[in-house]
Amino acid sequence: MLTFAFPGRVIDANCYVLATGPGEECLVVDPGIGIEDTLREVLREHRLRPAAVLLTHGHLDHVYSVTPVCGGDTAAYVHTDDRYRLEDPLAHISAPLLAMVEQQFGARATWREPERVVEVTGGQTLELAGLTVDVVHAPGHTEGSVLFGVPTVPDGVADQVDVRSTVLSGDVLFAGSIGRTDLPGGSDTAMQRSLREVVLPLPDTTLVLPGHGPATTMDRERATNPYLQGL
Repeated sequence: MLTFAFPGRVIDANCYVLATGPGEECLVVDPGIGIEDTLREVLREHRLRPAAVLLTHGHLDHVYSVTPVCGGDTAAYVHTDDRYRLEDPLAHISAPLLAMVEQQFGARATWREPERVVEVTGGQTLELAGLTVDVVHAPGHTEGSVLFGVPTVPDGVADQVDVRSTVLSGDVLFAGSIGRTDLPGGSDTAMQRSLREVVLPLPDTTLVLPGHGPATTMDRERATNPYLQGL
């Protein structure tokens, strides 16, 4: 699987591009703030065409560029419980945080809802851009947070570490940490349930591509992540 990862210009939210190979359709996951130029270069260099945009949740730092990336033809996929956030994610962050975002971004934040939005639920399997993607509902960070599971791994990774599948974990699981639950729509109780019933059952051979920070593996997180200990 051809895989590219690069952070947005604010809060370093990771954007991912997945494809079966050069010159093919691709999936764009979590196009955040200020990713458009880098994404355009990746698509041009590898002759990729977005078939869909997948959103792990509806926070601004993960969805800000969804509308320009989708254009009028490509659909954005988001869990039903976070669909309302795409109406105006600017309305769901505090004024001080918005001011910080605009200062880092160097421009006033604006928003236009995507023309095509597809609502998904946990347990669905999507067939997009030649890839099979499992939707796994994992609320806690937001009501509609999901993991996207893919039964393959990025090219070359299996030569370096024992992994056989990939999960894009959004802000549910990070290397050594988890997503915060104190923002509107967050729930520590729901997060603990998601960690116990969704994250911990993942095989050790799962590569984790998180919403922030470096990639990790379930083997490493099970052994070292303090938020998973005792669950």
